[in-house]
Amino acid sequence: PAETLESLNRQLIAVPQGFTVHPKLVRQMERRKAPLAEREIDWAQAEELAFASLVTGGIPVRLTGQDTERGTFSQRHLVFHDARAGKRWVPIQHLVGATATFELHNSPLSEYAALGFEYGYSSDAPEALVCWEAQFGDFTNGAQVIVDQFIVSGLAKWGQTSRLTLLLPHAYEGAGPEHSSARLERFLQLAAEGNLRVFYPTTPANYFHALRRQALHTRPRPLVIMTPKSLLRMKASFSRLEDLTTLAFRRVIDDPMAESHREDIRRIILCTGKVYYDLAGSPLREQAGDLAIIRLELLEPFRTDDVLAFIAKYPNVATLTWVQEEPMNMGAYWHVKRRLEPKLPKHLGLHYVGRPERASPSEGYAIAHEAQERRIVEAAFGQKADSSKPA
Repeated sequence: PAETLESLNRQLIAVPQGFTVHPKLVRQMERRKAPLAEREIDWAQAEELAFASLVTGGIPVRLTGQDTERGTFSQRHLVFHDARAGKRWVPIQHLVGATATFELHNSPLSEYAALGFEYGYSSDAPEALVCWEAQFGDFTNGAQVIVDQFIVSGLAKWGQTSRLTLLLPHAYEGAGPEHSSARLERFLQLAAEGNLRVFYPTTPANYFHALRRQALHTRPRPLVIMTPKSLLRMKASFSRLEDLTTLAFRRVIDDPMAESHREDIRRIILCTGKVYYDLAGSPLREQAGDLAIIRLELLEPFRTDDVLAFIAKYPNVATLTWVQEEPMNMGAYWHVKRRLEPKLPKHLGLHYVGRPERASPSEGYAIAHEAQERRIVEAAFGQKADSSKPA
């Protein structure tokens, strides 16, 4: 309920009397003091509200990772430090009525050891939501053995279930090959027999619902979330209180700009994650009145029927295109294509717009990155409405 979230919000920014908050955080805390109903809710706050609602509902939560207390991008600040006395205060560990614990720890830059421990912890505490966060998504490379041998195959080999949730920052923003990709394609390739959930959200509200859903789901499975970077502070992506209280988890999100004139839509773009905002924020978007952009949020399990139902809402569509930031041999393209294309209407195929096949995830220079991003957006809007299938 909205009243519960408003109460949690007030408690999550409360500090003891005489506690000196760091001057750099005062402005942020003042902004959060405003009632949720009167403003937009960003990603970090939606996450904190999800965790708080769980521990007050009796669900233990454990969050560890690399710089997790503060957040890699200075977005979270679950721990306050007295600027004068140096004391720590963790508001989420002092919530009124909480009947479960909230554990919070920064883990060392040893992904293999840290992730192995968290997998074991989650398996031994099935009632808890255990989350591990990488500083950047591709840092999970250092724990690939744990991913392959335990997280994705434990259910098939030993019947071992887990709610372990990986928070992996992922998006192409000019940071270079080592800080762009959480290797989405690897997790999608490893998904089979209902062993894994893979989620790439575009709104704080859907992230909020996904965390709660993961903790309360009757079928425990590991969850991999491609978490945001620049979207953390992009107001266009923020949610409203009613999105948290009245909406539920959404596997697919329709285009709000196209709902009033579905019969006029001739082209559909399918995408996932941050590239949606590259497309929606482009000046070319307003000129494309015959175009709808549909977001696929839950990539695994992939619900083909859900996607087909959204496409069917547009009776005159002639061209369907998958758009992604990642190279063609990476990202979600092939995962989506082989599941969706065989079931599409005969006049539709799945076109591709994105980076060409690459050995390295992204460019090493910001200027090259910007050129690729422009090319992808222009190519996406430049697709003509026709009925030809892709080669």
